[in-house]
Amino acid sequence: MRTDVRGTVADGFEEVRRQFAAEVADQAEKEQAAKGQGAPGAQLAVYRHGRLVVDLWAGDEAAGDTLTGVYSSTKGAATVVAALLVQEGVLQLDRAVARYWPEFAAAGKGAITLREVLAHRSGVIGVDGGLTSVELADDAVIARRLAAQRPYWRPGTAYGYGGFVTFAMVGEVIRRVTGQSLQQVYEERVRVPYGLDLYLGLPETEEDRFRPVRWWHATPEEEAGFWANVPGPHSFTGIGYGLNSTPPLDQVAFANTRRVRALGQASAGGVGSARGLAGLYAAAVWGLGGRPPLLTPDTVGEFAQLHSTGGDLVRGERSDFALGFEAKGPRYPFLGANAFGHGGSAGSEAFADPHSGIAFGYTRRRFGFGWSYPEHDRLAAAVHRAATDA
Repeated sequence: MRTDVRGTVADGFEEVRRQFAAEVADQAEKEQAAKGQGAPGAQLAVYRHGRLVVDLWAGDEAAGDTLTGVYSSTKGAATVVAALLVQEGVLQLDRAVARYWPEFAAAGKGAITLREVLAHRSGVIGVDGGLTSVELADDAVIARRLAAQRPYWRPGTAYGYGGFVTFAMVGEVIRRVTGQSLQQVYEERVRVPYGLDLYLGLPETEEDRFRPVRWWHATPEEEAGFWANVPGPHSFTGIGYGLNSTPPLDQVAFANTRRVRALGQASAGGVGSARGLAGLYAAAVWGLGGRPPLLTPDTVGEFAQLHSTGGDLVRGERSDFALGFEAKGPRYPFLGANAFGHGGSAGSEAFADPHSGIAFGYTRRRFGFGWSYPEHDRLAAAVHRAATDA
C-alpha cells in the first residue's frame, strides 16, 4: 500500500502538501480497515493566476498524469464550451431551446430557455422508465429520448439537478447551431490549444493512462443504514441520478466502461487528471501556457452568478448553482462570492476563485460513502490560506 506523496509545491504552499498527505493517509487507513485494499490514488493540482503552484499525487498505481473518470466535473468543461459560444453570440441564454431544436417543444417544453436548462430549472431531469447505461453513454440518444419527455415540474418554478442529462440538451443545441458536437468544439477550441489532460472522449491511444474508480469503503452496518434512507428509484432523486432504469444504473461501472470514456458524454463521461481539471479553470479565467483567457470577465461574471439556491428537488435542501457551474462561494465561504466550478461523484473537485486567483483540481479513484467528501473542505481551505499568505 503506497501512501507517500510525490510531486512538487511552490514556496509558501508547503502546508498544502502536509494536508494532502494527511488526507491520503486517512483514506488509505479506512480503505484497508473496511476492504483490505490499498490506497486507491489521489491527485491535487492548483494554479494561481495561471502558474502551477501545487502538483501532487499519491496512492497505488498513481502518477501525475494518471487519468480517471471525473463524473460531473465533466460539466465544468461542457459549461466552458457553452460560455464560449454565448460570448461569441452563437448562443443566446434567454432564447427558447426549441428555437434551436424544434422537436424539444413537445410535451409543454416550448418556452424553456437555455438559461433555465443551465440553471437546472427546466424540470427535465430524465425520462419516464429510465435510461439504460448504454443509452446514458451517448448524448445523441439521450437528447432523442428527452425531446418527447414532459418536464417533472413546471419549468422555472423550482430547480433540481439533472445529473446525467443536462448537457445532452445543451449539446443538442450546440450541434443544431454549429454542426459540431459539444465534444468536438471542446477538443478543437479548448483541450488541444491549452494542452489539457481532461477529455470528453478519451482516445484509444491514451487508454494506458486510465485507472478505474472503486466503490466506497463502509462497514455492512453503514451500507445498510445508507441504502435504507436512499429515495426510491422513481423519486426526483432517483430519476435525476439514473436509478429509474431496469436495472438501476451502477455509477461506478458507468465511468469504468470504455464506451462511456470513448464517447465522453458531456454531463458525466469525462476522463482527466487533477492537472487537467485545474488547468481548465486556469485557462478559462487567466489563460494558460502563454495563451489568453478563454472567457472575458463579463462572461465569467454571467456564468458565475448565482441562479438557483435553496431546496434542490433532486439533491436535497442545500445545493447552489450558477449557470452550468456549481456556485462554490456558498460551498466554501472563505472563497470569493463568485467562485465557481463543479465536483463529481467519485470525489473529484474543481473550481476557480477569481478573487484569490486560485484554479483548483482534485481527483480520487474511490466513491465516498454517501457521496460525502469532507477532505474537499480541508484541502480547499489549505490552498486558500497558502494563496492569500503568499
